[in-house]
Amino acid sequence: MPDHDLTTQATKDGRVSFDDAPLNRFHVKITALTFGANFSDGYQLGVIGIALTLITPQMHLGSVWEGLLGASALIGIFIGSISLGALADRIGRQQLYMLNFLLITLASVAQFWVQGAGPLFVLRILIGIGIGADYAIGPTLVAEFCPRRQRGFLLASLTAMWTVGYICSYFFGNWLIGYGGDSWRWLLASGAVPAAVVLLLRIGTPESPRWLVSKGRLDEARAVVARYIGEHVDFESIAAGARAGAAQEAGERPAGSYRRLFDADQWRKTAFGVLYYNCQVIPYFAIYTFLPVVMAKFHLKEGFLGDGLLNVFLLLGSIAGLWFTARFSRRGFVIASFVVMALALGPLGLWPGGPSVVLFVLFLVFTFTMSAASNLDQVYPPELFSTALRSSGVGLLNGVSRVGSAAGTFLLPMSIDHLGFSTSMTALTAFLVLGALVSVVWAPETSDVILE
Repeated sequence: MPDHDLTTQATKDGRVSFDDAPLNRFHVKITALTFGANFSDGYQLGVIGIALTLITPQMHLGSVWEGLLGASALIGIFIGSISLGALADRIGRQQLYMLNFLLITLASVAQFWVQGAGPLFVLRILIGIGIGADYAIGPTLVAEFCPRRQRGFLLASLTAMWTVGYICSYFFGNWLIGYGGDSWRWLLASGAVPAAVVLLLRIGTPESPRWLVSKGRLDEARAVVARYIGEHVDFESIAAGARAGAAQEAGERPAGSYRRLFDADQWRKTAFGVLYYNCQVIPYFAIYTFLPVVMAKFHLKEGFLGDGLLNVFLLLGSIAGLWFTARFSRRGFVIASFVVMALALGPLGLWPGGPSVVLFVLFLVFTFTMSAASNLDQVYPPELFSTALRSSGVGLLNGVSRVGSAAGTFLLPMSIDHLGFSTSMTALTAFLVLGALVSVVWAPETSDVILE
């Protein structure tokens, strides 16, 4: 491959390729700035579940509105990921990287004055649109800037921040909601605080040099590489790869065309990404949006020995997942995680009369593994696609996964009411089994790939 030849030549000349440049402060900064969407998503999902305990009786909501409000941000994530992910491949990453958090900040503040379920539903969709845009653009920027050997760890750390956001919402939300009354308004509006901080810190973020090269803007790309990565980097090492990827796309479909993702040389990667992602997040979002309902089935009260302990395992799993992502192959990790999760969650549906302690321990295993495996959600998608398709591909995978997540979140309370807890858990386990099968057949190995 030409990229590997360039890397070897660059080493002989005393320079390094862009993909093998030493990790520096800017790499860490661009990753840290992208933490914002993942923290906000985890926080927003967590606070709505807690706030609904007061909103539902105050607004006299039925299970349909409760499900819609629980799934609202997920619906918005679908819209934002699909529409703005493709737009980022056309106009660039940098502008949208700023504007999406302006939308999140304003919509979060507006929740404080909302007077009905309908307006709240709309505001939470807008929040989801901002988060969805960042899910497409943030990991794309991190992948396109960071060295390949640290790329997996840095991208995986984004998902770990989702868990941090969720846990923060749990502790802060349960403390604040204890005041009753309109405390839920303060809780929902509090999502504006981290969003505003991220917005301010993102001022001055540069455009992706890979995208600039793909558009023929070589002087701008060269300036970004020199300033943020270093004068010692061989610019041709990035220019050749990006030009090759752009040439492959030229004359076939315009940038940001979703049809290109389903052409003969791409459809298997796209199909794998869509299926594996959905099979993982549908059980995750459905269960943890309505965690108090699920915990009640174990006859456990709120507190450390109940959902508090689960949050500890969520955090431990996300930390362990960083090590798993760096240590194991992408393919091996995704297959093994699906198998373990299915074996842990399955008995909740197939053995409903089992001892509560045993079932709860299995649920802890499921929680730990799910949290660890979710680190791949920010790693795999950017590595599956070339620069000309990356933001569109990442946006599609995130967006479609949120359709499944929203559907699962919307249907879970009704499924438990009408079909029972056992049947509902068995159905969620079936998604994990499907994910394992899809990964065995289609999962590619991308651990050390050089991005085009």
